[in-house]
Amino acid sequence: MQTLSFQLELCPELPNVYGALDYRLFREMLINIDNILIKGGLEHDLISKGLRHYVENHKLDSERFYNSKASAFHYKYLKYALRCNIARHLTGESYRAFSLRLADSNLFQWFASISALGSRKAVSKSSLECYEKCFDETLLASQIQKWLSGLNDNKHAEVIGLTGAIDLKDTWIDSTCLEANIHYPVDWILLRDATRSLLSAIKTIRAQGLKHRMPAPASLMKEMNKLCMEMTHSRRRKGSKKYRKAILRTMKKLASCVAGHGERYKKLLIESWQKTAWSEAQANQVIGRLANILDQLPNAIKQAHDRIIGEREIASCEKILSLYDKECEVIVRGKAGRETEFGQRLVLTEQSDGLIIDWELCAKQSLQDSQLLKSTIDRLEKNYGSLRSISTDRAFASEKNDIFLKTRNIYNATCPRSPAQLQQRLEEPLFVSLQTRRSQTEARIGIFKNVFLGRPLRTRIALNKRHAINWCVLTHNLWVLARKIIADEKEQLEKAA
Repeated sequence: MQTLSFQLELCPELPNVYGALDYRLFREMLINIDNILIKGGLEHDLISKGLRHYVENHKLDSERFYNSKASAFHYKYLKYALRCNIARHLTGESYRAFSLRLADSNLFQWFASISALGSRKAVSKSSLECYEKCFDETLLASQIQKWLSGLNDNKHAEVIGLTGAIDLKDTWIDSTCLEANIHYPVDWILLRDATRSLLSAIKTIRAQGLKHRMPAPASLMKEMNKLCMEMTHSRRRKGSKKYRKAILRTMKKLASCVAGHGERYKKLLIESWQKTAWSEAQANQVIGRLANILDQLPNAIKQAHDRIIGEREIASCEKILSLYDKECEVIVRGKAGRETEFGQRLVLTEQSDGLIIDWELCAKQSLQDSQLLKSTIDRLEKNYGSLRSISTDRAFASEKNDIFLKTRNIYNATCPRSPAQLQQRLEEPLFVSLQTRRSQTEARIGIFKNVFLGRPLRTRIALNKRHAINWCVLTHNLWVLARKIIADEKEQLEKAA
């Protein structure tokens, strides 16, 4: 076991603010979260694991690292990252907005441990973005689950202020669509997106002094925007179908022309990036932006041609929905007012107190809900031990799942698909009780998506999505526990009175 020795900063006490009830409740909640992080051991365990991962990832000498000043520096860095991420997701603000709020708020400075006497560290939006990714995604998820499993012990629960252990035996499972940060996927608009991205990268390269003969990028973008407006209003014309096909042919020519300029500028940057003020990494970033669009543009043009000119249907699995979010797919939900959604399937599991104890962001073209139940239960039993009951909606119901739950000796509160079978099961008081409780799961998903994740989640990269989900799960669970501690203390005071 490695021991770190360093001097903690001397921080001033929080000022007392009277009269603002909402502020005082929020402040009390943050103080409870601080106690949970410290007394529950979550902060130290997570940072220690993060340090070990840093040493292994950079292939450092373990003994030499832990005996140097670098270990204390990285420990404090990970502590800042942990607390800033929790505070930012608790407010639901962007990197820029939270950076401003953190620099101006005594409460958040105290919580993030940056309010040292004599000097207060301002955190930029770029640093906040780096904080989001400084913990390994798998490590963070496993530590959250390990911490949650420890709450099942009475002593551990009482240490952080709870009146008793958290029951993890009864679970409610549901899936939702993690909506992608895209516009409605119209085929011809993909050509506008590609043109805009290519011209943006080209202007960036030209600003560095690397130029190739071409029309002004602004004029090409203006021409594409004009075609998009004509396409938008073409339905009101007589013979609109023929007119739309003619406009698309012009858009295809313009997009192909811009793609040719993009290829030339990509080659020019690869050969002459040393003449710019960029580093090699910065040049590769711009090259990657160009390559991403150029690789997908031929398929986007073909897709628009098949749909509008050829009038042929394309399977959902073959469609390009976004040039930037490659994991995005069409999810048929059958909801009122929204038959389909665009994004990824997210499976969440909560327990009786509202804690999210299991989560999975499914890959593109994933299995259906009924096929995901077995793997979800396997993860739950691996992390938390045997289960007492499972409650889901009818999307998870199947004969195979009924047999599986029976073999695992888990009470099956899955809503049946058959109306006759549902009517029969409504005679069971326990089934009715668990299904009634399931209505709260819908609200839990709404809170998690709209308050913590943000709607939509801004990132389009799969790894960054998983990072954001892990941080939001941790923040949500700390929020639920802090509120529960406040409610328990209030109840005890009322009983004592």
